[in-house]
Amino acid sequence: MAKLRVGIITPIVILLPRSHNAWEIDASVQDLVAVATAADRLGYHHLTASEHVAIPVGVEARRGMRYWDLLSTLAYLAALTARIRLATNMVVLPYHHPLEILKHYGTLDRLSNGRVVLGVGVGSLREEFDLLGKPFEGRGDAADDALSAIRATWGQREPRYSGTHYTFDDVVVDPTPVQARVPIWVGGRTPRSLRRALELGDAWVPFLLGPDAVRSMLDCAADTPAWAKREQPLDVALWPEPAVDPLREPDRIRDQAVEHVAAGATVLNYRFPSTSVAHHIEQMEALTQVLDADWGA
Repeated sequence: MAKLRVGIITPIVILLPRSHNAWEIDASVQDLVAVATAADRLGYHHLTASEHVAIPVGVEARRGMRYWDLLSTLAYLAALTARIRLATNMVVLPYHHPLEILKHYGTLDRLSNGRVVLGVGVGSLREEFDLLGKPFEGRGDAADDALSAIRATWGQREPRYSGTHYTFDDVVVDPTPVQARVPIWVGGRTPRSLRRALELGDAWVPFLLGPDAVRSMLDCAADTPAWAKREQPLDVALWPEPAVDPLREPDRIRDQAVEHVAAGATVLNYRFPSTSVAHHIEQMEALTQVLDADWGA
């Protein structure tokens, strides 16, 4: 079986309803650093941070109460780690001009010596779009053009692009990134998000879809022109649920991994049902041992 890439859904920086652990609420920056540096030391492929600017109070119960600033968090952790990749999970494309993405994450790629994974999505929280003065309708088309612009101009000091929504030339974006081609992971749970990943991305990251649904969508997509045109296979990053303690239930961890790999996963993102930062790190270490025997993760 092929080697899996295994990452963590970074605790503390995001508090999702019914998913976060109690200790994360009052955890410190030092606790976050301990998790990130442990993940780096243990050989995890990536850690994550997510983007929401301001969650309207009325939707906090379903969206979560905390999102640390995506760019600040990853830049800080870049300085404290050496190998682990820094995955945006996800940049909401319609909130930004493509030149902002080139500047922000090209600089982060330079600072981290080429460790950025650019996860992107179109966004779905209408209330936040309204709050920020961004158009909600038509966001998919705008995001497609933004992603085309980013893909076409990444790494160029003088980027030029003319598309359906964005046009720019006679500008300089400096510094340029280390990676000549940034890995782009496309989030979403719709056929359109999968098509976007096939046409413009390197991986598809479906949210809130079970393994059977993912497998069915991939099987349907395999018959499309977008699939046939790809030069490299599409990676699929899945988040095994429910979260399981690998110290107590290693067999269940293995069964989950088998199920998700059968559904098409090449990347697995894990969170841990922990009682403290020390317990969290113990589980991170245990997971690498459980999966290494079968997949060399």
